[in-house]
Amino acid sequence: MANISLRDVRKLYGKEEVMQGINLEIEDGEFIVILGPSGCGKSTLLRMIAGLEAVSTGEIHIGGTLVNDLEPRERGCAMVFQNYALYPHMTVAANIGYALKVAGIKRAERDAQVAAVARSVGLEDFLDRKPGQLSGGQRQRVAMARAIIRSPEVFLFDEPLSNLDATLRVRMRHEIRRIHTRIGATSVFVTHDQHEGMTLADRIVIMNKGTIEQIGSPEEIYDRPLSVYVAGFIGSPAMNFMSGSVDAARSCIRLEDHGQIDITRDRAVALDGKQVRIGLRPENLKMVAAGDGDFTGRFEFAEELGSGRLYHFLIEDLSVTVISPQKLDFKSGQPVGLQMDPQHVHIFDEATGVRLDMLEPVRRLEAVAVAE
Repeated sequence: MANISLRDVRKLYGKEEVMQGINLEIEDGEFIVILGPSGCGKSTLLRMIAGLEAVSTGEIHIGGTLVNDLEPRERGCAMVFQNYALYPHMTVAANIGYALKVAGIKRAERDAQVAAVARSVGLEDFLDRKPGQLSGGQRQRVAMARAIIRSPEVFLFDEPLSNLDATLRVRMRHEIRRIHTRIGATSVFVTHDQHEGMTLADRIVIMNKGTIEQIGSPEEIYDRPLSVYVAGFIGSPAMNFMSGSVDAARSCIRLEDHGQIDITRDRAVALDGKQVRIGLRPENLKMVAAGDGDFTGRFEFAEELGSGRLYHFLIEDLSVTVISPQKLDFKSGQPVGLQMDPQHVHIFDEATGVRLDMLEPVRRLEAVAVAE
């Protein structure tokens, strides 16, 4: 068993608490991605699991064993770093097999294991080369092979793809997922890149300033973000936001100067007077003729995506984006109707940023006139 349990884990640097009571249960064989912006504490959390950072308070258990006081080598973890951490004077074969050499494995057995692991990551033709003769992707595969050969119970990845170009990052994501599936070890992967999180993870842990904002599958995180922070962080292009207040008398949410959304009366009564923030993902808005949509925007410009376009509109002074496979040509300033999908309206408390229950908007957002 290689399940990982973090119980009220805290980290202090002097009087500053940078990790604030983390509780997290990772199942045996699960692929967890810890996702967040720079400075949120994700790498510190990973290093505490590895034993490279001491826990100030709380407990970390790996496979049912309390590991707070165990050395990194005693925890059954293998770590893959962003900078590869290879020995430049050693060949690929020597780098991969170094842990076996230290463990006293005989040369013949060591060579056989190195050859087998090298084949698994496509390095069999590079065993005699040194790291300086390899590409970034090849060096990263050496780092992974060096981790695999230890037969670890836990893989820990600290932003391992950050130094690679976009095409190579996609290939290496697939490689990492294939290795995880084949080996079956528990994997914890730290990144600031949401695409890596969405494509690799069984579950994603979203971090913010030393706390966990949300834990869930990629689908859950995307479809039902529990806070404005998560909703704004996940999704590319980013979610559109509008602020407003609930009006029970009219059973609607008034969106400041941008119209209103009708909602069921019982929900309006429950939230009467509450200041809220509405979130709409760009793919959940459709472009229609001016006056036919839920509201009207003035066209600014479009970005070509190949498979479609990202359109930018202004509603008064509010910027709104729409992504669509349609490739339409608008003139700058042209009014365009924008129609929302009522099943995909996200509603959050304006003061706390916490998600409120889906309010099921009925129809309709009153049109706001935009002068041509």
